[in-house]
Amino acid sequence: MNIRQTLRGTGVAVVTPFNQNHSVDFDALGRLIDHLIDSGVNYIVSLGTTGETPTLTKDEKIAIINHTFDKVNNRVPVVVGVGGNNTLHTVEELKTLPLEKATAILSTAPYYNKPSQEGLYQHYKALADVSPKPILLYNVPGRTGKNLEPETTIRLAQHPNIVGIKEASNNFAQSIRLLIERPEDFLVVSGDDDLAMPQVAAGMDGVISVAANAFPKEFSQMIQYALNNNAKEAAKINLQLFDVYLLLFAENNPAGVKCFLNQQGLIQNYLRLPLVPLSQPIEEKIKAYLKK
Repeated sequence: MNIRQTLRGTGVAVVTPFNQNHSVDFDALGRLIDHLIDSGVNYIVSLGTTGETPTLTKDEKIAIINHTFDKVNNRVPVVVGVGGNNTLHTVEELKTLPLEKATAILSTAPYYNKPSQEGLYQHYKALADVSPKPILLYNVPGRTGKNLEPETTIRLAQHPNIVGIKEASNNFAQSIRLLIERPEDFLVVSGDDDLAMPQVAAGMDGVISVAANAFPKEFSQMIQYALNNNAKEAAKINLQLFDVYLLLFAENNPAGVKCFLNQQGLIQNYLRLPLVPLSQPIEEKIKAYLKK
């Protein structure tokens, strides 16, 4: 499998819809998945951090994975998020979660612990040694407190079961360094919606997006234009969506995107503590944007 072709374009880090009692709303999840695929996204990412995975039980994770596979029904690839800051626990999840139908595993760098670069390398090596599916690294220092340096990423890329990275450092120069030094078959996708268009235009293979939950057609078209070297049309859409990026992350993720999706009639606007819905002033700005 050529992962750079299979996961080229727009992937979506799908939210986890909840009911008023904060149980998982599987009906809404199914509707959202259909909406995303019908709107042209290239693949689905289940149980990313946008899915509020720290608040989900293992049984809920298993149910969400299985429901996602059933609903997608092989229409597009599915990537499953499996990560954490306890290496042994993450190894156990890789061995016990239902990952047979997954195309790849997206695994966030360990958060809070702030390991050294050698610690990050050994963590990912331990996961890759046991994972039943190829692993995509996920560098998001704004959440983890530690940057996965390009040198460590390139070192990890030598492992046969580590096939790509979601780079969400919000550092354009670091992204370019990865593109220069990566192996030919190593996938590099953006994890920053506000930088995704220029990053793809510069050579990235696509994006794993939050914004594409709410604007799947527009975002997918923008990335496709960038992949096809049509920077003018890509930039036009990017400018139209730029206020969306600011509103999405004004307070926290996924409160922003859940507010958009609720206003679009796709899900109910519930999150699990410690996350709460957006404040009224930001919600009013989202309503005004959608009316415009």
